Amino acid sequence: MSIAALRREYRGESLNESDLAADPFRQFQHWFDEALRAELHTPNAMTLATVGTDSTPSARIVLLKGIDADGFVFYTNYRSRKGLELAANPRAALVFHWSDLEREVRIEGTVDKISAAESDEYFASRPLPSRHAAIASPQSEVVDSRAELEQKFATAIEHHGDAPRRPPHWGGYRLQPVAVEFWQGRPNRLHDRLLYTRDSGRWSIRRLAP
Repeated sequence: MSIAALRREYRGESLNESDLAADPFRQFQHWFDEALRAELHTPNAMTLATVGTDSTPSARIVLLKGIDADGFVFYTNYRSRKGLELAANPRAALVFHWSDLEREVRIEGTVDKISAAESDEYFASRPLPSRHAAIASPQSEVVDSRAELEQKFATAIEHHGDAPRRPPHWGGYRLQPVAVEFWQGRPNRLHDRLLYTRDSGRWSIRRLAP
């Protein structure tokens, strides 16, 4: 079968303005809870898109690790490509795609580093090998071989032991949304798309054509 012939008929339930919470954080939490109940694989996986100083976009999958009234939190190496791009252009987009539920959430906004205390707390909660890996990996940089990377990991274990501290080049970001779109697949490609936008601190909701 050719790629062009691949098709899927969506059969999702309707998403109406009257169904939505007043703000996108509560609506997202509602959908996220449903994704958890559906036992989806890695429901907190999200695409993070950033833009470099040369205006070239880049995207990758990261994991959502927190949500509050201020935004969506994720963690990474500040010296990685995404970290450098966010330092130069602190705006980004997130996409959650829950195929089994025929749902997608698109989020756009500004990004700031979270506090050192928040990053320390999360870092301490990670499995020990993950903490050693965060110390060892020069994320996004060229390495000569797998053996070199494994040696850096072994060195991190030897030097930092069972209680490694968070390295200063690793921590969290919070994306504060200015726009959040909820997409529900519907029959005949007449999908429901409802967009929250914030103006003067208040959220408004509009319907978009599919």
